[in-house]
Amino acid sequence: METAPEKTQRNRQVIFLIVAFLLSEARSESGRFSVAEEMESGSFVANVVKTLGVGVGELSARGARVLSEDKKQHLQLNSETGDLLIKEKLDREELCGSTELCVLPFQILLENPLQFFRAELQIEDINDHSPTFLDMETFLKIPESTTLGTTFPLTIAHDMDVGRNGLQNYTISPNSYLFLRTRTHSDGRKYPELVLEKALDREEQPELTLTLMALDGGSPARSGTAQVRITVVDINDNTPVFAQPRYKVQIPENSPVGSLVVTVSARDLDAGIYGVVTYTLFQATAKVSQTFGVDPISGDVRLKRAVDFEEIQTYDLYIEAIDGGGLSTKCSVLVHVTDLNDNCPELTMSSFTSNIPENSSETVVSVFSIRDRDSGDNGRMTCSIQEDLPFVLKQQFENIYILLTKETLDRENKAEYNITITVTDFGSPRLKTEHNIIVMISDVNDNPPVFNQTAYTLYLQENNSPALHIGSVSASDRDTGTNAKVTYSLLPLEDENLPLFSYISISSDNGNLYALRSLDYEAIQTFQFTVRATDGGSPALSSKVLVRVVVQDENDNSPFVLYPLQNGTEPCNDLVPRSAESGYVVTKVVAVDGDSGQNSWLSYQLLKATDPGLFTVWTHNGEVHTARPISDRDSIKQKLLVLVKDNGQPPLSTAVTLNVILVDGFSEPYIHLLDAPKEQAQNDSLTIYLVISLVSVSFLFLVSIILFISVRLWRKKRDTLNSGYFEPHGPSSGHLGDVNGTEALSQRYQYEVCLTSDLGTNEFKFLKPIIPSAQALGCGKDLEENPSFQNSFGIN
Repeated sequence: METAPEKTQRNRQVIFLIVAFLLSEARSESGRFSVAEEMESGSFVANVVKTLGVGVGELSARGARVLSEDKKQHLQLNSETGDLLIKEKLDREELCGSTELCVLPFQILLENPLQFFRAELQIEDINDHSPTFLDMETFLKIPESTTLGTTFPLTIAHDMDVGRNGLQNYTISPNSYLFLRTRTHSDGRKYPELVLEKALDREEQPELTLTLMALDGGSPARSGTAQVRITVVDINDNTPVFAQPRYKVQIPENSPVGSLVVTVSARDLDAGIYGVVTYTLFQATAKVSQTFGVDPISGDVRLKRAVDFEEIQTYDLYIEAIDGGGLSTKCSVLVHVTDLNDNCPELTMSSFTSNIPENSSETVVSVFSIRDRDSGDNGRMTCSIQEDLPFVLKQQFENIYILLTKETLDRENKAEYNITITVTDFGSPRLKTEHNIIVMISDVNDNPPVFNQTAYTLYLQENNSPALHIGSVSASDRDTGTNAKVTYSLLPLEDENLPLFSYISISSDNGNLYALRSLDYEAIQTFQFTVRATDGGSPALSSKVLVRVVVQDENDNSPFVLYPLQNGTEPCNDLVPRSAESGYVVTKVVAVDGDSGQNSWLSYQLLKATDPGLFTVWTHNGEVHTARPISDRDSIKQKLLVLVKDNGQPPLSTAVTLNVILVDGFSEPYIHLLDAPKEQAQNDSLTIYLVISLVSVSFLFLVSIILFISVRLWRKKRDTLNSGYFEPHGPSSGHLGDVNGTEALSQRYQYEVCLTSDLGTNEFKFLKPIIPSAQALGCGKDLEENPSFQNSFGIN
């Protein structure tokens, strides 16, 4: 079974829990909540959903949290339920000291959108401290001649609780001489006072020992005791008298230890030991006794430790002067501590976002609060950042600021900002606090790739090897990371039948271009296509560039002889009258070269002849002339070997054989026929052969020209279908409308046989070349007027 003390203890615990539970019920009036001190961590304070006027789910979505004005968080908010909870056990005496109304201001912050709610938490006192006396024994000397009704103030007791739980009353143990009366100071403190109700007689009772008890008003009440020892002394009829009953002084905070505060002085008219006065602090609180000390002889009051205006602004001291006979008197000393600007402003960061995306405006970077523990101008503050930054500070409440972006940020211009928040007070000298934060600007894919050229022209030698690297395109992206990774691709042509991807491929990583197959300049001279560069962002950005490929000619075509034909048929004979003078045009070698430029420049050279000195070949146009008059010693049949050579490196050449027959004249065979029938028969036979040969050659020449033109037209039509988008520039080798740079004709060269109408004479004219006009060759009027064109065809 439980004993009576155990039951009493248990009943007290139950009563304490009930009181704590009732006090923990939070009241929400104008944003003020209350809670009893010493509640355990996690204890419920209130539900703030109705107070804030928001839904429960909105608290979590808006990142609701509690902000305190100092660096220590006393509360925490459950954003899921809206419950306001105790974060750690609260001690009212530690937080507010002797202040009866203990209120802790705080704010509730809601983000997205940003919203603040101001509130206060009132901490209710519980009776958790007993009254205590600084001195457990008090000694009094009372003269036996003391008149009735004389009062004797006693040592004051201290109770850290406030209100009803604080010190309420004093009692004294029963005795026949003295009774106790409880008095109140001007500052509200209660102190005990003994009152003499019966005259003392030292001879009857020289000493008294009484028990002084201090009681608080808690339930149950707590108490503390001290002993009062009274010595009855002989008569001392003069008490010390202070020069002034109340002293007022001011001292600056942070004064050095040992500094003189004030000197009190009292006089006693008695002589001898009764006139010697000593000084002591009277009814001093713990703070006062720890801070000040008084010299018992001189009355100098000095600092025992530094004073801080931010901790205590005013001290009320009581000095007691006691003479040798035990008589005493008191005076008060009011000490005002003046403020110095000795505290730097403090900055507390509540939230901070170190990475913000570019292209965003009015983004909240941080929320912070500032405070200065000084007062007056020393405690007034201003907050600023550097002027050259795209950020701005906005003041929400008295000491709460938010840091916002002032304008849209571009990471490509600046990717990192070092922001210094400076808080400066208005004291003298001015003190400041600087807080550095680094804000990184994260990348957004807002820049497309940019090619380093507006267009590309690549040059490729024909007859290239497959998969040859012909050049590169390059694009850069001002973004970073994946947003800056560039890939390259070929855009398909509008005509899906054009085989672009069989000609060209591109490396998606580095933009290298490759020719997939060998190209022929005579088939295609130039073509173009579009390359697209795409970055890796989301959504991806891209840009395009036009690439033009120019195929360069290579000397891979030997000269082709148009006349005389070299097709294995019977040789063509050219007739030259023996009467021809020096420089007579015998014939002309006509050749073309499928290459272009200097690779198609042709030159002609006589390699071999029956009579080397009889004929000469003009180097640039292939005309065969007589070099001297024909003599009777010259052979009738002359065979010439002409070399046609281009100007390429290395040069290519073709040899052509010319058969020339020297005749005496077109009428001469008929004259010889009358004089010598046998010779006439020979000449007639020769004429018939010549005519037949000429007709055959002309027919074969015409057929060859028609076939050649047909083949070229067919190849041109095929190339147009296969590479219409490639835009071949300039004539291909299949076209016959060129006059090359060497003044050699690349068109067909026609000869006309002119027969006389008089068959009886059996005469015919020599072969006459037909010179085509420049318009017929498709070269225009400018070329027809060109001297090189005229020289090629012997036009004067």
